[in-house]
Amino acid sequence: MRTGRISEHGFLADGHSAALVDRAGAVNWWCPPRFDGPSVFGRLLDDAAGHWSIRPAGEFTSTRSYLDDTLVLRTVFTTATGTAAVTDALALEPGARGHRIGLQSPRVLARVVEGLSGEVPMRVDYAPRFEYGRVNAYLTETDGVIGATAGACRLELRANVPLTCGEGAASGRFTARPGSTHHFTLGYAPTYRAGAPALPDADQVLADAVAGWRSWADLHDYHGDYRDLVRRSAMVVQGMTYGPSGAVVAAATTSIPEKLGGDRNYDYRFVWLRDFSLTLQALWLAACPDEADRQFSWVARAMGRIGDEPVPIMYGVEGERDLTEHGLDHLAGYAGSRPVVIGNEAWRQRQTDVLGEVLDAAWLMRYYLDPMSAEVRQLLHDLADQAVGEWRRPDAGMWEARDVERHYVSSKVQCWTALDRAVRFGTRIGEPADVARWAAARDEVRAAVLRRGWNDRVGAYTGAFDSDELDASVLIMPLVGFLPAADPRMRATIDLMERQLSRNGLLRRWDGDPAGFLICSFWLAAGLAEAGELDRARRLFAQLAARVNDLGLYAEQIDEATGEQLGNFPQAFSHIGLINAAGRITAAAGRLGGRTGAPAGPTHEMEDQGA
Repeated sequence: MRTGRISEHGFLADGHSAALVDRAGAVNWWCPPRFDGPSVFGRLLDDAAGHWSIRPAGEFTSTRSYLDDTLVLRTVFTTATGTAAVTDALALEPGARGHRIGLQSPRVLARVVEGLSGEVPMRVDYAPRFEYGRVNAYLTETDGVIGATAGACRLELRANVPLTCGEGAASGRFTARPGSTHHFTLGYAPTYRAGAPALPDADQVLADAVAGWRSWADLHDYHGDYRDLVRRSAMVVQGMTYGPSGAVVAAATTSIPEKLGGDRNYDYRFVWLRDFSLTLQALWLAACPDEADRQFSWVARAMGRIGDEPVPIMYGVEGERDLTEHGLDHLAGYAGSRPVVIGNEAWRQRQTDVLGEVLDAAWLMRYYLDPMSAEVRQLLHDLADQAVGEWRRPDAGMWEARDVERHYVSSKVQCWTALDRAVRFGTRIGEPADVARWAAARDEVRAAVLRRGWNDRVGAYTGAFDSDELDASVLIMPLVGFLPAADPRMRATIDLMERQLSRNGLLRRWDGDPAGFLICSFWLAAGLAEAGELDRARRLFAQLAARVNDLGLYAEQIDEATGEQLGNFPQAFSHIGLINAAGRITAAAGRLGGRTGAPAGPTHEMEDQGA
């Protein structure tokens, strides 16, 4: 049975890794060591790369939902003879609650089948394939536990229904009746480390996961507009967080294409500094300041002491820098889209926007950084110094162009952001002479962007200096405080973007982009709100909110004609965009209508201190 489209999947997480489960009860993706580890189920990328399905033996329909305030997934199957439910969860550490969840998860996937009405013949098909489908392990059964070991990976599956081992797979049949429960626990462990995989009771795994996720949700209550959407998106971002370090990965998957059959297929299971400031804003708006504090601490450790070399723009979840990309040529690819890759060559790129991302994040976190350590002070000082020189150089831009470097406007704007925040920090991170140098460079950058970023022929700020091409990345200009959204040229840019790059509420990054890019669409909604166009912002937000799948999840892009979700999934950037746009709309409504209760969050409209 072929796997469904990416939007047909639900998302499970445990603070180390993620599993994706489709409507038919098949686990089609799981990389148990950590988010960017090798898969044991990889059917997303090739039918032969492993899966684990539990579903009715005959025809069925299914509905599903998360248990309230959790990432525990319940799928109800309806057949001609009855109904049954499968509840799935990745295990959290027993007893872990609140901010402790995800720190020491046991790498266990639990599934419980309940009969609800009538009789439902069910089937189990378990086909693990290690190393992204390269390795077909021998399966052995001992005392009711099915073991699979090959290379560095060891899996053990315990079930209270009989399963028969075959050539690299196991299968079984059973019948779900009212009051019956059937339990499955799958544990992972490295082959050559002490200890077998954990195999806790499946009911206990579900109970702990429910309690753990709800305890986290209870600590975070957003009070602005679109509360349910924001809370769900905040939980998705938390699910994308690698617990031991606090780093948020961009997505749980690799090589899901931006266009079906296309070759823009990348590995997103890493951490981008590009996303950093926006992630912090989203976590703060969603009432998660403790997670924001951990995020900044992780970045400071990952970056270490920097010199004159370009700042690395992305990292592994524990701060690794070498993310060399290579192909998995044995895999057919999602919907036949190749190449399939692991690693991401963008780690080698120069992207000067990251300077602004980190300094902006530091400014947002300034009260948490007081008193500031010598290490953080030196990091912020050195980043500001880099911006003084780097703003004049071309780079790969935030969309990580792999052809030639250009003078991207958004990169210049973020260099301005770096220098502006450094000036605001003032003598807390530099000497008076440093602050004066940063202020002079900031003013130079601003003048250059206003002169060379604006194109009279086009009537808008364009994607690169002296270019005629629109690029949605310039929508960050009002969001970082470079220009007010109501500035006539900024308003003209917003309006032209909406007319020329938007269709059905979805904004493409540039003319020719294969699909609408969700965070850009949310930037447009936020820009409209900032410009006082609250009704337009709300209409656009409603259109975008209607694009989530049935579980409230987004991929990276959406086809404007078909509505199909495209790109890696779930995409943290898309959910971050939703949270921040909701906060901007809430704040704008408060300003325009005199409302109170706008969500508390970080702002850029703060006094310069020490400048």
